[in-house]
Amino acid sequence: MSKRKDRYTIAFYNVENLFDTFDNPKTHDDDFTPKSRLGWNTKKYQHKLRKITSVIRQLGSNKSIYPPAIIGLVEVENAKVVKDLATHKNLSKYTYKYVHYDSPDERGIDVALLYNSDFFEVISSKTHHLLLTDEIGEIDYTRDLLEVKGMLNGEVVYVLVNHWPSRRQGETETEENRIKAAKLVRKTIHSIQEKEENAKFIIMGDFNDDPTSISIENHLMSGDLYNPMKPLYEKGMGTTTHYKEWHLFDQIIFSRDFFDTEKSEHTFLEAKIFKTDWLKIYRGKYKGSPFRTYIGPFYKGGFSDHFPVYVIFEKDS
Repeated sequence: MSKRKDRYTIAFYNVENLFDTFDNPKTHDDDFTPKSRLGWNTKKYQHKLRKITSVIRQLGSNKSIYPPAIIGLVEVENAKVVKDLATHKNLSKYTYKYVHYDSPDERGIDVALLYNSDFFEVISSKTHHLLLTDEIGEIDYTRDLLEVKGMLNGEVVYVLVNHWPSRRQGETETEENRIKAAKLVRKTIHSIQEKEENAKFIIMGDFNDDPTSISIENHLMSGDLYNPMKPLYEKGMGTTTHYKEWHLFDQIIFSRDFFDTEKSEHTFLEAKIFKTDWLKIYRGKYKGSPFRTYIGPFYKGGFSDHFPVYVIFEKDS
């Protein structure tokens, strides 16, 4: 497939702990300060920005002449780090802008949308709180669902960026939280469809569940949505590892209208995991896994513990 001017990349990337170097007294970001056990400093921060932007610039570049039109991001600390990505010299010749809101997450990590304003224009944006409680009934603060309504090459789409609750306390023990997150997405979709019957959606995120997990299969997916990551997962592909087992937590799901040229100005072509060799650990017991910034307390200077994913849409000429 040759590169074409009418092809556009929609991407998602969990950038793993993209923190600035300043302590926020309201969040648990203490590890990512110069005096912390990790020794996080300006040099390491700038190195990480350079790494992440070098990846973003290349997503979909084998199919499209443009860098991504839209990139959903998770594990960004604040608006400053998103702005630093958007204005980094690796991306500065493009017209990247961003949408960001502070989430109530206790670690201070948020979701955001980076977009190339040549191809995407924001109409409106807002967040939806995911209300969770812990085992003693207290509020368990987590990331918001980000909703952005915009014009992709003149066509109205809704982009929903997710970072669902983790499996840290165990997959089964935390499953209900991700089901609640899925229900929040469906509720958001339904409320939009009540006002705009033919609304089109691009739903992306780190779902902390695989395409075949109950939360996604039973509570998010429906006849109006398609998950192009499921065939990749069924072939054994993944975006992140846990105890040497691959998971495809990072997914982009969209309305089936993107298969129909009569219903949409954009048509889905393909979905990919960006997992070039230089994004991987090249030796040792973690060989082949994503090359991350830290392994435990040890600085490695990599990218992220997740591979990014992307889909290619073609604009009807």
